[in-house]
Amino acid sequence: MGQFFTGFLKLTLASMISGALMNLFGLSADRLLAAIGLTPLELWDHVVHFITWAIPNVILGAVIILPLWFCAYLFIPPRNGVDD
Repeated sequence: MGQFFTGFLKLTLASMISGALMNLFGLSADRLLAAIGLTPLELWDHVVHFITWAIPNVILGAVIILPLWFCAYLFIPPRNGVDD
């Protein structure tokens, strides 16, 4: 739990610093999106489209990968006598 909290704090600090630097140079999310020719609504549509594409593919992959992983976990002995 400590590593997670430390990582979260580092990510938060890095985000705050990068946000402050972007603000210092006059950059905003709207300006960055306009520079690449998107509006916030179009970006949201792309995100929703990606999610609706990704979820069925992740589930389909899990149907194959999880049974293979489980069989390998059951039948392959642990290395060096270390048991997780």
